[in-house]
Amino acid sequence: MRYYERFVNETFDDEGHLKTYEIKDGIEFNFGYDHVDFVASSEPDRTAIMYVSDKGYEKRITYGEWSKMSDAAASFFQSLGIRKGDRVMLVLKRNYEFWYSYVALHKIGAIAIPATYQLQDKDYIYRFNAAGVRAIVATADPQVLSHIDNACAVTDTVEFKIVCRGEKEGWLSFDEGVKNAPPFVRPTGDDAPKSTDRMLIFFTSGTNGMPKMATHNFLYPLAHIFTGVYWHRVVDGGLHITVADTGWAKTGWGKMYGQHLGGSAQLVYDHEKFNAADMLEMLQKYRPTTFCAPPTIYRFLIKEDLKKYDLSSIRNAAIAGEALNPEVFNQFKEATGLKLMEGFGQSESSVIVCTPYFTEPKVGSMGLPVPYLDVDVVDENGRSTAPGENGEIVIRKRNGKHPAGLLIEYYRDPESTAKVWDGGYYHTGDIAWRDEDGYYWYVGRKDDVIKSSGYRIGPFEVESVLM
Repeated sequence: MRYYERFVNETFDDEGHLKTYEIKDGIEFNFGYDHVDFVASSEPDRTAIMYVSDKGYEKRITYGEWSKMSDAAASFFQSLGIRKGDRVMLVLKRNYEFWYSYVALHKIGAIAIPATYQLQDKDYIYRFNAAGVRAIVATADPQVLSHIDNACAVTDTVEFKIVCRGEKEGWLSFDEGVKNAPPFVRPTGDDAPKSTDRMLIFFTSGTNGMPKMATHNFLYPLAHIFTGVYWHRVVDGGLHITVADTGWAKTGWGKMYGQHLGGSAQLVYDHEKFNAADMLEMLQKYRPTTFCAPPTIYRFLIKEDLKKYDLSSIRNAAIAGEALNPEVFNQFKEATGLKLMEGFGQSESSVIVCTPYFTEPKVGSMGLPVPYLDVDVVDENGRSTAPGENGEIVIRKRNGKHPAGLLIEYYRDPESTAKVWDGGYYHTGDIAWRDEDGYYWYVGRKDDVIKSSGYRIGPFEVESVLM
């Protein structure tokens, strides 16, 4: 079922390709209630998540179970006093409990902060203090728990440490807490989350100084409908996999919102160490219909004999995270027949530029601006650049409205928020150029670009020449 149709206006041309697209105005939306519970109420046995681990364990999670377990987790969090606006960090790798906890936080209006298991003591210390993290839910990895304990010893914000799939002194058990939770009572009145409330914080990569806290509201998932339906090309009853840890912003892009709203289930591959052959065998066994991964993963995959594996179930392969080298595109296409469909965006946004399934990719290009955003390339004076001329990718407000999927603020950082909106439009800080057909080509981050004989040269261009 195309669940997303309740939230968008679309028109199509005679060939059935998208002509116009916009998210409806005035929507009150909460992914937990308006998607997970909505589907569970009519199709409780519908598959939401197919979880498999590299240890051979598999678990099919239905919408009925997702709804029930997220309610239980929400009730457990409420019993601790966690409420709307509280910041809760999740360090859960690819454990399926992430999906329970994440949606539970949406339901009670607490602000979810996904974090990677690779963080060290200093990273936790900075994040705890910067965000005022009140609770943390973590996987039972001894190293992860040790880093968190070390950080908590020198900070005073974290009141509740909750461990998943294990026990540790000084920590609450997620499993026991959920098991013994009373029936969930949905918040009402001022305690109920609204569409314009803060829902999610992604820490940025910190390319310029310390990581900033890109903050999104409850409407953010709706912007990812385009990500899932038109870039990833998910299908009703299909199975999508995005290769990423849940600690990154890629979670919002490919492991949660748009794919589910498009009617697809998620294939979650929980592995400790990436192995290309193991992943290919997993793909062959579980037969996903759509696939997304960063270029690094594709580079490993093309080193294998891809023709040994039956990947015929995959109808669309997407790529994002860094510029795509043409050699990777060509080798993957030769082995599988699939053209890699590139996309571009940030922790601060949903997809900004991409190659929708009904367009032809140009090797090395990010694709075309998405139709629901007013995207442009401008020079240092804010003027639109001519084709072939480098400039910064920016997003303008359309009819005075805040762009869909774009951060509402950098949390506790009004100075950075004002700076990124300098001149009345959003500055991505990324340099690109566009061709005569409107396709965008990535050059590099503003601070990474060098000038030579009047030309602005990015690291990707240097890498491509070297390869």
